[in-house]
Amino acid sequence: GHPGGAFSIIDIMTALYFETLRIEPSDPQWSSRDRFILSKGHSSVGLYTILHLRGFLDRETLLTFRQDDSLLCGHPDMHKVPGVEMSTGSLGHGLSVGTGLAIAGKMDGRDYRVFVLMGDGETQEGSVWEAAMAASHYRLDNLIGIVDRNRLQIDGFTEEVMSLEPYRMKWEAFGWVVREIDGHDFSDICAALNGAPFEKGKPSLILAHTTKGKGISFMENQPEWHGKALKDDHAVIARAEMQNVRKSNE
Repeated sequence: GHPGGAFSIIDIMTALYFETLRIEPSDPQWSSRDRFILSKGHSSVGLYTILHLRGFLDRETLLTFRQDDSLLCGHPDMHKVPGVEMSTGSLGHGLSVGTGLAIAGKMDGRDYRVFVLMGDGETQEGSVWEAAMAASHYRLDNLIGIVDRNRLQIDGFTEEVMSLEPYRMKWEAFGWVVREIDGHDFSDICAALNGAPFEKGKPSLILAHTTKGKGISFMENQPEWHGKALKDDHAVIARAEMQNVRKSNE
């Protein structure tokens, strides 16, 4: 799996699925549902976990993650997994699909919102900026982009691989209204998610500052944990640290 990026988005995903999204687990294709696209599809283990906790998947299915013949592939498949809006994993496509869904909602007179969660590394793709330009042109205030700004990608730090800064100014120059938040602070996250759209007639962008591998001491801010599975010794440490976090929050 890809544990580092899953830990950086799990707080955002929790807030989305338990506080913000209008969804119905018993009817995943409910026509009035809000749409969510995990553009950084390699972090699917985070999405599957939330879908289980929200009632879309049972525990037995969750435990088959990436096994032979499992529904739960390394990248989510919309034709196999209930609650998955779009098959993703080829980076840079999620915002384009989200823009199309938002346009369809406007044309059909529907009031659903479309949320797209992107990795910061994938926004080096030109297709992201084409979609950003289109979303502004079509005044898609029903579209909310979220960027997991953990500053790391598979090859290292984003600013060394292909610098994104001045990042906020680029989104604003493309006509988006931007809010920067602490992507691990639930008050910050919920206020931004539930406050969207930020301005009528403009798409919204939540720039979430996060930590790759958040909560796991040996994983935080370490590029090698982008796509490396935990072996037994690491798994024991990680479980113990997560249990300590749980106890401290009780």
